[in-house]
Formats: sequence, C-alpha cells, structure tokens
Amino acid sequence: MELLPHLFRTEYSKIVAVLCHSYGLDHIEIAEDIASETFLKAAEVWSSKGLPPHPTAWLYTVAKNQTKDYFKRQAIFNNRVKGMLETETSHPVEAIEFTDALIADSQLAMIFSVCHPGNAPQSQICLALQILCGFSVEEIAGTFLTGTETIKKRLHRARTTLRNNQFQIRDLTETAIQSRLDTVLKTIYLLFNEGYFSRTGNQAIRKDLCSEAVRLAVLLAEHPITNTPQVNALLALLYFQSSRLDARINDQGEAILFNQQDKSSWNQGFIDKGNHFLILACQGNQLSKYHLEAAIAYWHTTPNDTDKWQHIFYLYDQLLLIDQSPMVALNRAFVVSKLWGQDKAIQEVEQLALHDNSHYHSLLGYLYAGINTTVAISHYNTAIALSKSRMEKQTLAKAIKQLQDTR
Repeated sequence: MELLPHLFRTEYSKIVAVLCHSYGLDHIEIAEDIASETFLKAAEVWSSKGLPPHPTAWLYTVAKNQTKDYFKRQAIFNNRVKGMLETETSHPVEAIEFTDALIADSQLAMIFSVCHPGNAPQSQICLALQILCGFSVEEIAGTFLTGTETIKKRLHRARTTLRNNQFQIRDLTETAIQSRLDTVLKTIYLLFNEGYFSRTGNQAIRKDLCSEAVRLAVLLAEHPITNTPQVNALLALLYFQSSRLDARINDQGEAILFNQQDKSSWNQGFIDKGNHFLILACQGNQLSKYHLEAAIAYWHTTPNDTDKWQHIFYLYDQLLLIDQSPMVALNRAFVVSKLWGQDKAIQEVEQLALHDNSHYHSLLGYLYAGINTTVAISHYNTAIALSKSRMEKQTLAKAIKQLQDTR
C-alpha cells in the first residue's frame, strides 16, 4: 500500500481544487471532508481487495459519487427537516468529471484563490501548503521554523477570511492573478525546498514534494497570463536542483555532499530543461531572487569550469541584496571556503552568530574539520541537537565518527 500515501500527496489537493472550483471556497471544509472520505474508502477497499487497475481514476469516481451523496443528503435534510421545498442544494447537481483540463484549471485557480490578499502573506503560504500541497501542521511549522500552535492560529484565521468573503475562484481577473503571483511562487519554492531537504519525517529527500512543486510551476509557465520571466526563472531553478536529486543520497538514506556526488547520475534531461527555462527567464529586464538562484544552480551543473566558484560568489553577493536570509549568507560563506580557504570562511560564518541554527553549526563543523577536530566535533554535536531531521542527524553522526577515526 505504498502507493496510497503517494496518491494522497498528489491527488487529494486535485479533488479539493475541483470541488471548490465547482461549488465555491465557502464549501472548502466540505470539499476536504469528501476528499478525506475518498482516501479512507480507498484504504479500506484496497487493503481487502487489492489495487484497482486504474487507482487514480478509481479515486476520482469515488470522489464524484461522494459528492453526489453529499448533495442528496443535503436535499433530504432541507426538504424534510427544514421543510424548505425549494433550496439551492435541492436542485439536481451536475456530476463532475475529473478531466485533465478541469483539474489543471481548478488547481491554477485554487492556488491564486488561497493566496488571498485579505490574509497576511505568511498565512497565505501556510494555507496553500496545507490545502494544495497536503502539508501537515508539523511540516508547515518545520518549513517556517516556528511552533505548531502559531501555525494552527494562522490557518484558522486564513480559512475564516476565505469563508467570510465567499470568494468564487472562477472570478479571478488578470490583475488579481498578477497581484498574488509573488506569494504563489514563494509557496511553490517552499514546497520544493521541503522536498529537497526535508526538515520533518524520516526522509532526507522527498521526491514527491519536489515533483509536485515542478508540476505546479509548469502549470504557471503554460498559462499565458502567468508565463512571466520570474515563473520561468523559478522553473529553471527547480529543474536544475531536481537534476541532482538521485546523487544527493546514498543507499542508506544519508546525504552526500556536493563534492562527493557521482556526477554521472545527474539527470541531463532536467539540466537541459533548466537551461531552456533560464534562457526564457532572461527575456526582459526583470531580475528576481529566482533568476539569481537559478544562475547559481546552473553553475553547479557545470563542474568543469575553472571559474565556477567566482561566478557563484558574485551571484550570492547580488542575492544577498534581495534576500538577506541566514541560508543565503551560509551558502555564500561556503563559497568563500572554495575561493579563499577555510580560515576566511570561518570568519565569515562566525560573524553571523546563528547559534540556534543547525546549518550554521554543521557548516562550522565542516570548515573546522581540517583545522581543529575537537571544535569540529563540538559544532557537529550542536547541529545534531538542533536538527529535526533524523536523516540529517545520521549524516552528521557519520561525519563525527570519521573525524574520531582519523584522530
């Protein structure tokens, strides 16, 4: 039954999007209930009778039948209990057909609808990650590096805003789409990052999340209104990063550092797609963080260029002007080590003073490894204590053992 969790990640949001597209966002909880009941039935039936020939089509059929049953129950309640002979829900409901076109249109409309300007940007992203991407509250909390109670409050407020405004996702205009595009792109970016380096669960890499992020970005690139240089830049970045997924982890589930990766296992097809979308992203005068990160990822896929690290360092300097995040600063410091050595990089990192950040300590552990083994092990141990990823903890523990063995 390994297929069911994968289908839940990929199909749950599609079912919710189609139902909300057809009946409105004020019915979002009902849509989620129907989708959940569909997967509960799948778990029950498939465990006893085995997988159907076409599992995805089976889910859509059950969801369609669950929807019809819901409206039938509502009609009975309205007619018999309330005594209302004519209500909106008592009329026959047209059956939904889960066609590829309807699913694509519904998801595209849904992601822009969820990113409602009435909610704060972080609340928009939280809601999109939950509804469209199937993130749990714990996963969202890990993505934002905050507590679960904070995330629950954000989600509650965001859902209340959607219901109270009774917004119809069919009503999106080109102006509304463009005003929400930045938040949509950030949501897709965070979704991919959670798959690329998962902070929760027992997997260091979650390819299903990466694939879902790429699929949503492709939806944007294929639509004339959302086919912008920024969208193409993000898609280029996602393809470049996806090209190295198989090389980033060994058979034991441990992370493999960039310098130790088997470059023959990189996906050349994804690299070619990344190059294609990066060229499209350069048409025009727009420069976003996605352009810079895509360019950095491009240079990472060209291992034989002797000036690679100099190019990457220049791009990180530009990126810091746009995105002054701790991870950007730490990544730039790593590049410093490639150009000017460990001592210079250590100075750069320690000036950041990110004492509560596991990546800060793991990078210092890496940088000190060839200089002071005791200090390196101390930083690795601190990184293990701060990390929430079991796989990351294992990888760091392995690095400590290697240092102890050599010492």
